[in-house]
Amino acid sequence: MNAVLRVVLVAVLITSSIPQASAKRKAARASKSTKAEIEAATRLQVFLDHANFGPGKIDGRYNDLTRKALAVYRESRGEQPQTTPPPQSTRKSTVAPDVTGLDLASVDPVFIPYTVTDADLQNIGPSPKEPAQQAKLKFLPYHDPADAIAEKFHSEIHFLEQLNPHKLKTLKPGDQLMVPNVEPFEFASVKEIKPGSEVSSHAANEMEDQPGTQAGTPEQTGGAPAGVFIKIDTKTNILEVREGEKLLAAYPVTVGSAHLASPIGEWKVRRITKLPTFRWDKEMLQHGQRSGNFHLLPPGPRNPVGVMWIALNKKGIGIHGTNDPGSIGHAASHGCIRLANWDVVRLATKIKPGDNVSIH
Repeated sequence: MNAVLRVVLVAVLITSSIPQASAKRKAARASKSTKAEIEAATRLQVFLDHANFGPGKIDGRYNDLTRKALAVYRESRGEQPQTTPPPQSTRKSTVAPDVTGLDLASVDPVFIPYTVTDADLQNIGPSPKEPAQQAKLKFLPYHDPADAIAEKFHSEIHFLEQLNPHKLKTLKPGDQLMVPNVEPFEFASVKEIKPGSEVSSHAANEMEDQPGTQAGTPEQTGGAPAGVFIKIDTKTNILEVREGEKLLAAYPVTVGSAHLASPIGEWKVRRITKLPTFRWDKEMLQHGQRSGNFHLLPPGPRNPVGVMWIALNKKGIGIHGTNDPGSIGHAASHGCIRLANWDVVRLATKIKPGDNVSIH
């Protein structure tokens, strides 16, 4: 009897182990599939970023901003937009869009090794949340090393953590990371960008317009093509750079809310200021009314208007960077046009004072 029971027990154990083994094999296949999907989505995002059709923060997903960037990129090539509607939840979708005809093989490798340098950690420090406290500082730095490295490689911090488990919280010079293969955003090089004025202690969003500056000086014009203009669509949250009918570049933006809308109409670029000082006025930001209760916030990558202010010929309104790249394309601004820092510096090299800006 005992022998019979032992045989039955062994048979039960063997039978029960089959679905467990099968489940492990399926989980392993799913894990590999997920890694392949993440790499494919990142490859597309890096491809679009290289082409100056920004997908927003790189996160290894076929999110809404990536799909918009792909559609505008296809438009720039004279192609018809994708007719198949994207899935309902595009933000975390793993369903790939149509990438037929794209030279995605040009992105190789998708991820590259990077060694953290001393310079990466130079612009990091405490940054209080309250404007009154921020105004007492001389510089508004990155919050921590992960914040700096994520912006340098146009990436979402959680995505970098996924690529580099248990590394981002203790970064030091010499550490090795895997990062998306994009052109790095170098904060230290912002001062060298042309066109643009040097750092000014005056608030960029409060400086008076100067007559006769629309054409720009030879230094300001840099290599920007003639006849370039900016077109901003407040419904799609896309800023386009065009030269005649030619679409040169496109970047995701955050525009004003229904309460404080971005000014619809035709405008001009009046001035480009690098590393701006920002006049923080609660009444102005919330109700559009200037008050005497304000704070002058110093320059830095975590200044509310980022590393660049492109003034329009409407006082207080500009196209600028941000201290929160995750808000681009999703949140609402206080009437201005907001881009990620890595995109606003690229935009600044393509335009000059006097160029037309259409907001519609």
